[in-house]
Amino acid sequence: METTSRAIVEKYGEQLYFFILKKVKNKDISNDVFQNTILKIHTHIDQVKKPEKIKSWIFQIARNETMDHFRERSLLSEEHISNLSNTQGSSEKFCCFDRFIEELPENYRVCIEKVYLEGMKQQEAALHLGMSLANLKARVRRAKNILKQRFRECCKYSLDDRGMLVGEPDCSYCAG
Repeated sequence: METTSRAIVEKYGEQLYFFILKKVKNKDISNDVFQNTILKIHTHIDQVKKPEKIKSWIFQIARNETMDHFRERSLLSEEHISNLSNTQGSSEKFCCFDRFIEELPENYRVCIEKVYLEGMKQQEAALHLGMSLANLKARVRRAKNILKQRFRECCKYSLDDRGMLVGEPDCSYCAG
């Protein structure tokens, strides 16, 4: 099989698109993820060492791009947390953020602080905290779920159609 990005798209493009659409469940977003996948394939095609493995390689790229999309849309993605903690006046816009972080159980709070607020890579944070990477990831995931729930309950925060965080800037807790 020819290993050019054009040949790959001609042979697997439709399968790839519907694979992404099944995961994302939105045509516009699927088109974006598909385009990013094709771009990565084109950019890294020279790294393919075994042409017989090309199909699994391109679908792995699609999986990664899909996961990147969901990471970007996550209610408490690194970008949102970074914006919340580093933006001037962020405590005004997201009034309960600091309180929610402080109220996390200690074992979750330190993981969130190391990874999101201090900017450590997860592997580095796990080593620093003396735990396995799997344990750190589980604690971060649990902490994020707690934070999401707290934002929804107290401040009525949610994601809008564009994936942006929206809610009451002065919730009833902070106003009272």
